[in-house]
Amino acid sequence: MGDDGSATAYHSLPLQISPGRYGCSVSMSNRSMKIQNVEDLRLLVEAARTGSLTAAAQVLKVTPATASSMLKRLEGQLGTRLFERSTRSIRLTSQGQNLLGYASRALALIDEGEAQALSESFTLSGMVRVAAPSDLARSVLLPWFNEFLAANPALRLGLSVSDSVHDVLRAPVDVALRYGAATDPSAVVRGLATTRRVLCASPRYLERFGAPRSPEDLHRHNCLIFELRSTRYVDWRFERDGEWASVKVAGDREVDDAAIAHQWALAGEGLLYKSELDLIHDLASGQLVRLLPQWRGEHYPLNAVFASNRFMPLRVRSLVDFLAARLAEVPMLKASA
Repeated sequence: MGDDGSATAYHSLPLQISPGRYGCSVSMSNRSMKIQNVEDLRLLVEAARTGSLTAAAQVLKVTPATASSMLKRLEGQLGTRLFERSTRSIRLTSQGQNLLGYASRALALIDEGEAQALSESFTLSGMVRVAAPSDLARSVLLPWFNEFLAANPALRLGLSVSDSVHDVLRAPVDVALRYGAATDPSAVVRGLATTRRVLCASPRYLERFGAPRSPEDLHRHNCLIFELRSTRYVDWRFERDGEWASVKVAGDREVDDAAIAHQWALAGEGLLYKSELDLIHDLASGQLVRLLPQWRGEHYPLNAVFASNRFMPLRVRSLVDFLAARLAEVPMLKASA
């Protein structure tokens, strides 16, 4: 990723699909194979979604026996088992899980291409699957999603809200919005904005305990701790005049959902140190008060992460462009970049 947060290189996917005389030619990890029927990939996706071959058959309007034959054919062509089967359910193998994300994206592109070919005035349609941090989604993104869907009524949004990191190469997600530096070298990253972490508390907390005057004062305060990527975030860093101060904080409560830490802060339960973007409305309304104004918190980039720039439906790219435009209108982000 470049200094401006934009992606500097694109990585090819392990799976490439191109039309062939008798179906789709697929290459994976430098191995060539033939997938004869795109509907076999649809069966894979639906069986994974429903957890049942019978349910997948109903969605595709085929008999269970035909669905079973389709799956056997796909496994035979790939030379590997894609599902573990029991009498009541089926479960993806690791190989099936690897193929699922690529199959979902390939089918989405095929569906979009068909719609564009059949429509004189092309409109965005289909599902956009987005993963986003919990507090960002609730505090900032929801009205923007509503605006985008209102402008594109043929679109549907599948939103996964969690502070856990989604594997965009394998999970059924089109784009993951993530704070922090990109860690997956195989993913494509687009920088959307740069915010800062900010220290704050509610007026109720400050009436009871007062405000810290320096980073060292945090040792005498109840600090609200949350996990980031399965790591307890207890080292809070602040900068002033080019010098950094790092404080290991403690408190009476911890959580793996930053939105709950946010609610605790609003209720006056402790000090909060998190993305200013997530807190923008509460800081503007006075429900939370910025502390240590002479110190600045850490830079905190917000990125859009994709499995590939090559297999990206227009509806996904359009949504990300829309979010980037809305973020560019936030004055606080312009000031902190």
